[in-house]
Amino acid sequence: MNKNVLIHVRGLQMMDPGDDQEPIEIVVPGQYYFRNGAHYLRYEEILDETSEPTVNYIKISPKGMEVRKQGLVNVHMVFEQGKKNMTYYTTPYGTLQMGIAATGMELEEAEDEINMTVDYSLEMNEQHIADCCLSVLAQSADSSEFVL
Repeated sequence: MNKNVLIHVRGLQMMDPGDDQEPIEIVVPGQYYFRNGAHYLRYEEILDETSEPTVNYIKISPKGMEVRKQGLVNVHMVFEQGKKNMTYYTTPYGTLQMGIAATGMELEEAEDEINMTVDYSLEMNEQHIADCCLSVLAQSADSSEFVL
């Protein structure tokens, strides 16, 4: 895969089983590299028109996925099958303790594409908040096969 990629991130939170939830989706240009058996992605996200961009780093491997955000929002989330990982989600409005327990993972690797989907349980301040799904798709920027 080329260094320059298009990254499609899709997140879905299912708070109530009967509710239809709309996913949160972004498609952004980013950078890709492969090192020590893991795929790394970097992209910038504008969360507020008046603030600096938040830099996102994603590490994808057969063992799991890590997401780090640095900027207006700061967090380091670790998704590992069968493990609950604790972290702090820091925003301009305060800090929350988060628990993330991955319940399912699927990694698809191809020559010009990486696709990782993680199902997980989300806790805030030791209270179950939602069952969630996070999908990260990276494709070479010059790929004619890019799909939303």
